[in-house]
Amino acid sequence: MSNTAISAQGTTVSIGTTTGSALTITAVAQTYPCRVTLSAVTGLNKGDVLTIAAVVGTTQLNGNSYVVQYIEPTTKIVTLAGLDATGFTTYVSGGTATPVQWTKISNVKSFSGFDGAASEIDRTNFDSTAKEFILGLFDPGQFTIEVDQDNSDSGQIALMTAQVTSLLKNFKLQLPNGNTATFTAYVKKFNSLGAVDQAIRRSLDLRISGPVSWA
Repeated sequence: MSNTAISAQGTTVSIGTTTGSALTITAVAQTYPCRVTLSAVTGLNKGDVLTIAAVVGTTQLNGNSYVVQYIEPTTKIVTLAGLDATGFTTYVSGGTATPVQWTKISNVKSFSGFDGAASEIDRTNFDSTAKEFILGLFDPGQFTIEVDQDNSDSGQIALMTAQVTSLLKNFKLQLPNGNTATFTAYVKKFNSLGAVDQAIRRSLDLRISGPVSWA
């Protein structure tokens, strides 16, 4: 059996900082996962985040952000990760999809995370012969990266700003094989580390809020 291990070299971590130009929606399929036809898909990539507004008919999409799981360049259709639209109302017309613009975080040396677990709900009662549990909501946990400090880097500046403002931000991990993990998180900690004969490093702790979408 051939080895399918993925090298970590070439991995990028990015933070969402601005929004791009809105793309026009021309069709919405009531499928699982939901498929949306756009006026153009140029510049879009797997793992990107689209915020949808002004749709007539399938109004359940309006005001929400979704992760792009697949892109069909010829038909200009994007699949929205994990979105079940089978019960949504029929698309009539209009709508826009505005993409998040990403800023790469430079000098990343390592990452770890997605270390959460579901809570345990104790349902043991007097008739139980052993402890009984059901699983509660899944906690996606934290994501940690280590970087060589560069206070002029746009990505690291964005992280410092996010820490001070305590705002929920979009993040994207892109592996060398093209797979991506997109999630929203708060910057909890961004400390500096220094030692003899070493570069100054910073350690970043992100508290993930909501699901992690792989594409």
